[in-house]
Amino acid sequence: MHLNGLKKLGAHITESHGYIYCECSKLVGADIHLDYPSVGATENIMLAAVAAKGITTIYNAAKEPEIVDLQDFLNKMGAKVGGAGSSTIKVEGTSKFGNVEHKIISDRIVAGTYMAAAAIAGGDLVIDDIDSQHVRPIMAKLIESGCIVKEYENKLEVINPNKRLKAIEVIKTLPYPGFPTDMQAQMMAVASVAKGTSVFIETVFESRYKQAEELIKMGANIRIDSRTAVVKGVKKLTGARVTARDLRGGAALVLAGLAAEGTTVIDNIKNHIDRGYDRLEVKLKKIGADIQRVNV
Repeated sequence: MHLNGLKKLGAHITESHGYIYCECSKLVGADIHLDYPSVGATENIMLAAVAAKGITTIYNAAKEPEIVDLQDFLNKMGAKVGGAGSSTIKVEGTSKFGNVEHKIISDRIVAGTYMAAAAIAGGDLVIDDIDSQHVRPIMAKLIESGCIVKEYENKLEVINPNKRLKAIEVIKTLPYPGFPTDMQAQMMAVASVAKGTSVFIETVFESRYKQAEELIKMGANIRIDSRTAVVKGVKKLTGARVTARDLRGGAALVLAGLAAEGTTVIDNIKNHIDRGYDRLEVKLKKIGADIQRVNV
């Protein structure tokens, strides 16, 4: 989708021996229909289209908050972009851009990960500088599990009232405003210790259950069937040596370690966890976690 969109704008792209070669004398606006509302493809096409001659219309565009934030940033620079947050985005190309200062929105997946940490470990956690509209699907599932979520201006409070969580009937990942695929692994960790059976349906990415095998090492009861995972909650997890196999799966293992009995050692954090979290262990330690980064 990324390459097809750029080709329609006039880029000449060839693929050979594992490399992608791109060249272009000029870009020209075009109508682009995405087969799937991909965030990255929508952003790449927007970035190319702002400098293309004429008007570009992106149909079936991604609606994520990050798309709206990109539009706001580009328009501050002098671009002419409209429609972000809807399924149709129009971009009028320009050649004049100026310097700007822009504060990016808070990372809703990082916020969701801390919300899940409060759920699995128990306690009362306040998260600052977050737009609650961006995490509504996560809030809904945590409330379903038995957590209390309170909203304040630019803040959220997540409370697990010191009792075992309830299973979540179904979590089905979908493009925004549906439940984010990037929170599926963390919520699977939460479900692994909830009372009852939770069902996960992954519709966005294939092979997105890599954390399941590692959670099983810690005592979780998880069965995978293609894009569906059935999680039967256990009373407790046990610390083990596990490996982060992707970014969000690595975060899920950290959450599982918070709730597990004994010590959990997570390998491969630099290749995965560090890509998406700024000093995760430092921030968790500040709110009471017994966690440290070690060379083992």
